[in-house]
Amino acid sequence: MIIPSDSMVMQGDNRKVDLTLSFSHPFEGRGMELVKPKAFSVWANGNTSNLLDKLQKTTVMDHTAWNAEYRVKRPGVYMFYMEPRAYWEPAEDCFIIHYTKTVMTAFGDDDRWDTEIGLKTEIVPLAKPFGLYSGNIFQGIVKLDGKKVPYAEVEVEYYNADGKAQAPTDYMITQTIKADANGVFSYAAPAAGWWGFAALNTADYQLKRDGQDKDVEIGAVIWVKFHEWK
Repeated sequence: MIIPSDSMVMQGDNRKVDLTLSFSHPFEGRGMELVKPKAFSVWANGNTSNLLDKLQKTTVMDHTAWNAEYRVKRPGVYMFYMEPRAYWEPAEDCFIIHYTKTVMTAFGDDDRWDTEIGLKTEIVPLAKPFGLYSGNIFQGIVKLDGKKVPYAEVEVEYYNADGKAQAPTDYMITQTIKADANGVFSYAAPAAGWWGFAALNTADYQLKRDGQDKDVEIGAVIWVKFHEWK
């Protein structure tokens, strides 16, 4: 997860944005350890800046997480993204690497929000990934090595930050949708708040675990905030 303190910085707002990086089952509030990521950067106005040295250790859901402060200096769209270290998941007998990003806009400039950063796997938005009302449809294209992924499976989960939301059954904690033949998926968020979209694929390489080759699940993750209609 990458959750900024503000997804739309307006004139008069605090220009300092706090970003929290964590690893969890966000609806259930079950955290996991996030070691310091392999990469953490921001793309803005066509330039990429390394933010790895800005990370400070913190705690989210009783597990290690990371926090960074970023000061917005000019109008534009800001894409924050991280590549975490490979995480061993014994329940699935594989490693997990989820390439995660979120998109913020500042001071009225909302161009280039659909820019493809060029991650190993990535969700490229087809709807603005900010300024959305609950009930709006969010669309994205799933990419792997820069190519569209037909019929990609996308998991959707709500960040139940205050723990008040309750799912009628376990089937509704994580919702699953599939992209179409062009790798495009659509989802209408039923409530305001942060929603995570994760397109999961198997990497074209393996990693060693106790001397054995193990599969690597790579995920393209984007976090999008929806706002209440008033």
